[in-house]
Amino acid sequence: MIPFDFQPINRVIFGPGTLARIGELCTEQGGKRILLVTDPGLEKAGHPQRAKSFIEAAGLPVFVFDLVKENPTNADVQLGTRFAREQNIDLIVAVGGGSTMDCAKGINFILTNGGNMADYKGQGKAKKPMLPSIGIPTTSGTGSEAQCYALITDDSSHLKMACGDKKAAFRVSILDPELTLSQPRGVTAATGIDAIAHAIESFVCKKATPFSQLYSRSAWQYLVHNLEEVLRNPGNLDARAAMQLGSHFAGVAIENAMLGICHSCANPLTAHYGITHGVAIGLLLPHVIRFNSSVCSRHFEILARDIDEKSAADVAEKISELVAFCGQPNRLRDCGVSESILPLLAIEANEQWTARFNPREVTEKELLQVLQSAW
Repeated sequence: MIPFDFQPINRVIFGPGTLARIGELCTEQGGKRILLVTDPGLEKAGHPQRAKSFIEAAGLPVFVFDLVKENPTNADVQLGTRFAREQNIDLIVAVGGGSTMDCAKGINFILTNGGNMADYKGQGKAKKPMLPSIGIPTTSGTGSEAQCYALITDDSSHLKMACGDKKAAFRVSILDPELTLSQPRGVTAATGIDAIAHAIESFVCKKATPFSQLYSRSAWQYLVHNLEEVLRNPGNLDARAAMQLGSHFAGVAIENAMLGICHSCANPLTAHYGITHGVAIGLLLPHVIRFNSSVCSRHFEILARDIDEKSAADVAEKISELVAFCGQPNRLRDCGVSESILPLLAIEANEQWTARFNPREVTEKELLQVLQSAW
């Protein structure tokens, strides 16, 4: 039994229609001038506009920063910080997917502590207090609303920096499954596969504890049994709610454990080829499961039982089936990845800190083998 020190990082409000509570929650957190961080792609769905109207109905002025891009960079964070500083905001609300929530956390870092995101790479680098913030996910994937880390892309290397601090965590997370009904099929698929990877990797990683594994396994059960359903019947709110709760539980598990080489290998693929994160994850995850099974077969047997199977091989096959059902590619070569770049990808994957928490020790040599299997 591995010792642990568990402390929930935020308040979680879950249920259909809970977005309507955002105004009262901003008031409870002492907000007077609210920064609403979102991305322009959500305007058609109307989620940012609804959040803004609920906050204004509570008598609070709202200033919208809607220039968040996928995989936000330090430059994007600086742009949002300048906007926030000009408006003299004192509370941040993030409405969107993982990129939006990461950018909102990044803005909080720089607005309150100064410098650049590279200054906060790692854990606990912020020395000054940070502003209260509220996270409202519109996808079921990253679980960022349950974590204190912001993943920000370095402008020069194009690799993601993990910048974590407990003060950066959202004070409140609102999980309203109605917001996920507007997800396009491709987004539902990619974020769903990513969330499943979070559940699996956090369950088997070196930092996993009995407490974190409660969340990991619950996340796996919610996600693996509902992803196909939300793709077949996107209006099924119960299945959407299960996916959102599963994504959040996986995020809690990551916060209290870690990930592994599936994510360390996926990030360079996104950096070099622009492959959507969840698609990159789906390409790699079955191969990572097979690679790790030699050192944690018992863990995979537990997960296999939840799908009425027996072994790590069965879990890997289930993931392959889900990736195919999602309509995502299952070979790196089908995404235009050159075989000649695999050694470089292995080097960069080995530099990602999640690789250090993989249950099976890796060097560039082993990572190259995994990438070659996926190719």
